Amino acid sequence: MRQVIALGGGGFSMEPDNPLLDQYILQQSAARTPKVCFVPTASGDAEGYIAGFYKAFSAFDCTASHLALSRPPTADLEDYVLEKDILYVGGGDTMRMLETWREHGLDRILHKAWEQGVVLAGLSAGSMCWYEEGVNCDDAGQAKVVQGLGLIPGSHSPHYDSEPEYRRGYHELLRSGRIGAGVGVSDGAGIHYIGGKIHRVVNSRREARVYGVEVADGEIVEEAITPEYLGAL
Repeated sequence: MRQVIALGGGGFSMEPDNPLLDQYILQQSAARTPKVCFVPTASGDAEGYIAGFYKAFSAFDCTASHLALSRPPTADLEDYVLEKDILYVGGGDTMRMLETWREHGLDRILHKAWEQGVVLAGLSAGSMCWYEEGVNCDDAGQAKVVQGLGLIPGSHSPHYDSEPEYRRGYHELLRSGRIGAGVGVSDGAGIHYIGGKIHRVVNSRREARVYGVEVADGEIVEEAITPEYLGAL
């Protein structure tokens, strides 16, 4: 199955005491002990981020590894990536991340991994990268359109009602026609796609939401989608 799990925010780096989203990602692999690889490119391969991943995932029945493109573990990135069961992409600078991936040919490898059934997951930069378009907000709160890998149709904004500049910026981009319709995802919520279509919408916090977002006659139209709370499953 071609799977993508896009989190608006959350997971080990944002909810260290709430493992529900990370557990959900691990459960989507058919492997008994899944091989999960953290890709911290958007953070500049930050050592603390990598250490946090290993600390969190040591509590799960999995085999953890990471791929830092600033110091690759092997010259054969394709074999290294394709032998994994799950790729978990972290947050940070989306544009820098995508540029770095293209320089190393990782964009092509990730597309191949998706086609071969490797579960692709991530939060923030690591979620919008899978879509055709994403919303990136700089330190000044200015929103820009990011051209993603296009595995998922439409656009995506993470942190949708958690960081006001994302919602506001997404609306501005929609009204101006610079971005197409898509989904806004709160911190603590995620969308699970199979074959490019929504399979499930889940959250690790009962209040976290997902919204279908589009513009009609110059006005923003939001359709709230209530996720399944993973703590109750």
